[in-house]
Amino acid sequence: MRTKQEIIAAIAPDLEKIEETLSQNFASYVPFINEVSRHILFAGGKRLRPLLMVLSARLCGEPTSAKTYRLSVLFEYLHAATLLHDDVVDGAKFRRGRKAAHHLWGNQAVILVGDFLYSRAIRIAVEEGNMDVLDVISQTTTLMSEGEVLQLINLDNVELTEEKYFDVIFRKTAALMAAACEVGAIYARGNSWERPALKAFGTYLGYAFQITDDLLDYLGVKDETGKDIGTDFKEGKVTLPYIIAMERAEPTDREELIALIKEKEAATPENFKRACELMKKYDAFSATHDRAKEYVEKACQELAKFEPSPARDLLIDIAQYVLTRKH
Repeated sequence: MRTKQEIIAAIAPDLEKIEETLSQNFASYVPFINEVSRHILFAGGKRLRPLLMVLSARLCGEPTSAKTYRLSVLFEYLHAATLLHDDVVDGAKFRRGRKAAHHLWGNQAVILVGDFLYSRAIRIAVEEGNMDVLDVISQTTTLMSEGEVLQLINLDNVELTEEKYFDVIFRKTAALMAAACEVGAIYARGNSWERPALKAFGTYLGYAFQITDDLLDYLGVKDETGKDIGTDFKEGKVTLPYIIAMERAEPTDREELIALIKEKEAATPENFKRACELMKKYDAFSATHDRAKEYVEKACQELAKFEPSPARDLLIDIAQYVLTRKH
């Protein structure tokens, strides 16, 4: 596996084109929409989803053009829209190291700008003129909306099972990454096995990415993640480390974990620290990391079906980097 710096150097030309294309294609004639959109779009995002689409298309033999980049950025618009909506629902204070948009402009305005970004993404898909692309995007936006609702109704659900957790994160995160990879194959007119292989790769990568993200909420550092640590726990979000600890815990520890996650009015640093101690006691953090590793391995197995190429190598490196990322 290449180092982070080597990966960044290899993808730098694509990232530069993606940045240029993002700036050129999101603009509205309403200046306020542009202001809020810029706040979320250009706050240091990784551009992972557009990059996945570009590299997937290249893996299937499609020469990269301005049209490729234009189609790819719709995935960043969809992602940015969900971040705006998420932060309103969660009451988040920070996003990517900056004040969350709803703290600057209010909930109503930010929700509407998120809707604009959704609409802009769908418009780009329509302009592509490929019904398969539009079908994938429409299905994906439906799944993403369902994921947000499922996450909301499962707040404080201490009985949440792993099966239901994975159902939520498939819709919330993995579906969009899967769509980016699948659309790359569609755009490149991939053959009968390339499209499902890349869709599966994106799904497994999305699982690993979200599991790692959930782990960083407990073990990350604010200066690196760009958001407060422990936010998910304090809001009552039941994620994989908590689920694993609950499955393994002795009855008295299990009752304490339940009380800690339900005490949002007394969500103190001390309570969060105690919850982490209990999760460490039952090796929940290491087990969560192992689960993410399993999905990265599955993702790379899908790429093994393709002939070696620079695009395949980069996708493998990106998948493996997910396990070591700090933001």
